[in-house]
Amino acid sequence: MPDLPTPQNAAEAALLSECWDAVLSYADLCTSGSASATLLATEAFTHGIDELRAATAASKSTGTGRRALRLPRIPLLLASVRTVAAAWETNGLGHRLDPDLRLWLHSDKAARYVGPPLHRPLALRGLRDMQEPDAVLLWLAEVESLPMSAVARRLGLDPAAASSELAQVRALFRDRCHRNHLDTPMNAYCRSYARLLDAVTRSPSAETPEDLSRHLARCVECAEAAACLRLHGGGLPAALSSGVIGWGGLAYLERRRRAAEAGMIGGRTDVAVDTGLNEGKPVRPRIGRTGILVTAVLVSALALTVSLMPFGGSKGDDASAAQGESTDGQSLADSGPSLPSSSTTKSGSGSGTGTGTAGSPAVADSTSRPAGNSDQEAQGESSSPAGKQGGVTGSPKSAAPDCRVKYEIVSEWPDGFQATVTVTSTKALATWNLGWTFKDGQRVGQMWDGTFTQDDSHVTATAADYNKTVAANGTFTFGFLGSWTGSNSAARNFTLNKASCQAAG
Repeated sequence: MPDLPTPQNAAEAALLSECWDAVLSYADLCTSGSASATLLATEAFTHGIDELRAATAASKSTGTGRRALRLPRIPLLLASVRTVAAAWETNGLGHRLDPDLRLWLHSDKAARYVGPPLHRPLALRGLRDMQEPDAVLLWLAEVESLPMSAVARRLGLDPAAASSELAQVRALFRDRCHRNHLDTPMNAYCRSYARLLDAVTRSPSAETPEDLSRHLARCVECAEAAACLRLHGGGLPAALSSGVIGWGGLAYLERRRRAAEAGMIGGRTDVAVDTGLNEGKPVRPRIGRTGILVTAVLVSALALTVSLMPFGGSKGDDASAAQGESTDGQSLADSGPSLPSSSTTKSGSGSGTGTGTAGSPAVADSTSRPAGNSDQEAQGESSSPAGKQGGVTGSPKSAAPDCRVKYEIVSEWPDGFQATVTVTSTKALATWNLGWTFKDGQRVGQMWDGTFTQDDSHVTATAADYNKTVAANGTFTFGFLGSWTGSNSAARNFTLNKASCQAAG
């Protein structure tokens, strides 16, 4: 595997530190495995550094001191990933790439990024035409999803004025896109809507005329223009990532958004805590291995203490225990770790044989009934409703599912949508696959942080190599793009490793 280029100065060293994580994240989306992702990211980074060095040398040779307009650093390097991936496909290394990316590379969509400049995506042209400090500010805040405090520190801005400066940069980006849209060769029908499109996208309260809506549903270029010109509504990040990166742009945006929320900036997981990148947000508690170990020790000590408590008291105490009451008014059945497993209860040997803890099921009963009849009496009691007996003498409640699923539609547009699925498992998993059913015939088109198969309305998502291991009470997340017609109701009938999984409300 080729090595990364050696930085020639402090600027290149900072570039490597700030941008490597972003390049590797996108390369991972583009490839079929982690080894190929690292190789693609390395080649793309080398290609991008060479391009930046050549541009710097050309600027110095002209003697003007002005930089030629180009993409800012991170999107330039992401474009290098796309360029190197296309070279792999041409040179017989396409088997290392994601199959959907290979199809895209042979489509008209990919050809737009290397075709005539006036036909390239509008967001790509608009960002390129901005001065570098403004373009970097816009990209870090909108696509990399960094908090404004982090963006201000990275760019040396006044944190108090960063938000107002971002608003000005957004307006500047819109102006560049509007000019480029008017310069784009288009047919007379599209040009007739250009002024109306500009007016409608300027105001948050403006309603889109029905004829313009129909046109935007059919014309890709005008729909792209509408997304870039409409600064309100939260669609600017998607317009930037899709227009500049191309294939996988929305998936990359979602990854960076989750990484920023978790504080994983620049490949580190503790940056948000150390440097205050989560300013303005409540700090989420983190439970490491030490915390889990301490919790396990405390639970074990509690179980041992409860199991050693005496239960051989008077008949009155036995009667109270038979009703499942403890001295603090809580049911002894709720003592958590000391209850028998559900498989033991079903066999008839656990639910009715004891009124205290599962560690000593027959001790409390031995003072009030003959030992020879204890099994029969326990079976008789376990058949009564749990609500009437109040404690462990009744039937136990049905076991809760081992996982919970949160299915969220992040954004939706005519005939398409983006969704995120978050799963919490109470059990540790060596790998996972999540199944679900679509009610309205939706189809999954592209998935990140996992792979998928779809058979009619049933979809199965399978873990990627890097996220297949899940700790007990841990969470994993993946996302996908899908298509729909008529209706787009939420997925249902979730299963985790073929076991039923509860959908979160």
